[in-house]
Amino acid sequence: MKSVLVLWYSQSGQLAQVMEQVVFPLRMASDIRLEERQLEPQTPYPFPWSFWQFLDAFPETVTLKPGPIKPLHLDLNQRYDLIIIGYPIWFLSPPPPLTAFLQSEEAKRLLPNTPVVTVTACRNMWLMAQETVKTLLNRNGANHVDHIALTDQGDAFSTFITTPRWMLTGKKNAFWKFPPAGVAPSDINASSRFGEAIKEALRKGQQQRSMLQGLGACDVDARLIASEKIGKRSFTIWGTLLSKLGKPGSFIRRIGLGIYVTFLLAMIITVVPITMLIKFLLRPLLKNKLEQLKQQFEQPSGSSRDRIRTAS
Repeated sequence: MKSVLVLWYSQSGQLAQVMEQVVFPLRMASDIRLEERQLEPQTPYPFPWSFWQFLDAFPETVTLKPGPIKPLHLDLNQRYDLIIIGYPIWFLSPPPPLTAFLQSEEAKRLLPNTPVVTVTACRNMWLMAQETVKTLLNRNGANHVDHIALTDQGDAFSTFITTPRWMLTGKKNAFWKFPPAGVAPSDINASSRFGEAIKEALRKGQQQRSMLQGLGACDVDARLIASEKIGKRSFTIWGTLLSKLGKPGSFIRRIGLGIYVTFLLAMIITVVPITMLIKFLLRPLLKNKLEQLKQQFEQPSGSSRDRIRTAS
């Protein structure tokens, strides 16, 4: 009998749908004992967001200073054969409930020497958040064996419109010439292939190394690597400054957030187009370097899909 712990945080419900598909084959297996826990902040985050609530979550998210979460009520002496952790992306960072867990005493007790699979479902920029999660897992002595990254169905420009609309209004339907927001239902349903592969690996005792290579689990868009790195650095600087202006909801902090939004919009209108042009012109010269970075960041699961036909 194998023991698997599943932890996730889902604000909109999309990540919960993905985890349901990934975990379903394990739940149906009579030789696997499954424990499932949702990471719940003591003060819940709203969905949809209001504009100011969304902005006010920014400083603590990017500086990794989350509010507390509710107890998970787990036996901390229990050793698991595998832990699966699912989360969305906030401001190029893991969401506060996951950060709170990974910095908790529970994580220090549960994660050492334990194989961990991480799962994200988000817009197309997840790389820096996952690097942060990998660092926190490493600090806890976990063995990160696989990462599953499902991304929104629209292109970068479309999701720049559809994702904020969904987050601030709750509407994710297609409109005008824009596709629906979020991960395509077909991609969510197809993620059960990962659960099947994990189930078979557990039965063979092979969960201490990557179980999902060849299943298209983790495809990095090399064109976004530089943008993510620049964005993460900027977010961290601004988040640190804004967090010093006061507690969430304070008047002075709201003024600071307003200044930051003005700065961000100015950057999007002026600097971003110039940066995109420069990146386009330099792409032929940087092709080999970007390909190396792509393969590096895709580890340990990789983007190869050569096992999908066999697994389906």
